[in-house]
Amino acid sequence: MPPLDTAIATDGTPAVDTATAAAPGRPPVDGEPCVLIKLGEVVLKGKNRELFEKRLADNIRAAIRPIARVEVIRRHGVMVVRTKDATVATVDALAERITDVMGIVWAHRAWRVGKDVESVERAALELMAGRQGTFAVRSRRRDKRFPLTSTELDRRVGAAIADRYGLPVRLKGPDHTLSIEIDRDEAFVFSGGLPGQGGLPVGMSGRGLVLMSGGIDSPVAAYRMMRRGLRVDYLHFSGMPFTGPESIYKAYALVRELDRFQGGSRLFVVPFGKAQQQIKSSGADRLAVIAQRRLMLRTGELLARRLHGGTLITGDALGQVSSQTLANITALDDAVELPILRPLIGMDKSEIMEQARRIRTLSISELPDEDCCTLLAPRRAETRAKIDDLRQIEKRLDVGELAEQLAGSVQEHRPVYGDAGAA
Repeated sequence: MPPLDTAIATDGTPAVDTATAAAPGRPPVDGEPCVLIKLGEVVLKGKNRELFEKRLADNIRAAIRPIARVEVIRRHGVMVVRTKDATVATVDALAERITDVMGIVWAHRAWRVGKDVESVERAALELMAGRQGTFAVRSRRRDKRFPLTSTELDRRVGAAIADRYGLPVRLKGPDHTLSIEIDRDEAFVFSGGLPGQGGLPVGMSGRGLVLMSGGIDSPVAAYRMMRRGLRVDYLHFSGMPFTGPESIYKAYALVRELDRFQGGSRLFVVPFGKAQQQIKSSGADRLAVIAQRRLMLRTGELLARRLHGGTLITGDALGQVSSQTLANITALDDAVELPILRPLIGMDKSEIMEQARRIRTLSISELPDEDCCTLLAPRRAETRAKIDDLRQIEKRLDVGELAEQLAGSVQEHRPVYGDAGAA
């Protein structure tokens, strides 16, 4: 297992040693299967750490409630998830689900055994039964009262495994790594682990509203903000009544997939087609795209305030399309008072697509639909929009009243992860 400070890959995702990510195997003598959780940034929060850990424990319980009732025990730098239904299958399911909870770096399917050398050794021998190739033992004593040092425990357990199974020891790059952790009241023995999402527990950074299209970018933007501890709701603008409901189905499917990272997600849908028609009739011409996006932001701001949200989130990436220029982004910021977060601003399309693939939203985003942003849009969009020109258009439209009407027309949906029902 990599150390805590090196368990995050360069793209911000947890690294994993696939050679050792094995299931726990047969129960060791006097052992109890459990999930041992390693935390990331949470351990660096100083005096606020307890608040972060409590929120994380609550999020874990909420995520795994459909699987089993559990006890979440907070320790120094780790958490232990135990259940009365402590079967291998249940613990495997718990570990898989826990890896979607923000704030967790690793979820280890471990065996909880007695805090004595003999129990640890028996568990280690059971875990390594049937393995082939090289191995190494890595011990960590959180309780320094344990009679053996980490090095001494490594040597004793390693010698027992080598004698029993004839496996060669390889300290650098072994095929299997057996980990032992000595805690206050018990010991944990495991091999491999499942990588988590890292980041901060959802809910620790406030609440925001994501402008959710049916495209690739906005779901990734939502994920990245949840990973920074923001709880998000979603707002989708449909081209109805001039388009079909396909974009709504896509938005629903995307939010349902993203719901596994926070739970309790809400999707708000606004029929936007008639408002777009008004913008086109106002003589906006090449400014129509920016004008409609400003109207979306105004509508989003009204809804966000009703939901006690403190920010709007978009999938803008600088220069990705002709309308996402610095001048146009500045013109969009002028439309609202709430801050607009753009977590993808410096990313290129290939990076965004790779993250979308990893969080399982890419295949949904690639489904065909009729995007409301292209409805009634001019052939060429303005790349250097002037704020004064946009304000004149909005004055003719009475955009404040229009935004109020749109915000009042929202339909709320609650997509739930794992629920295959339609919107």
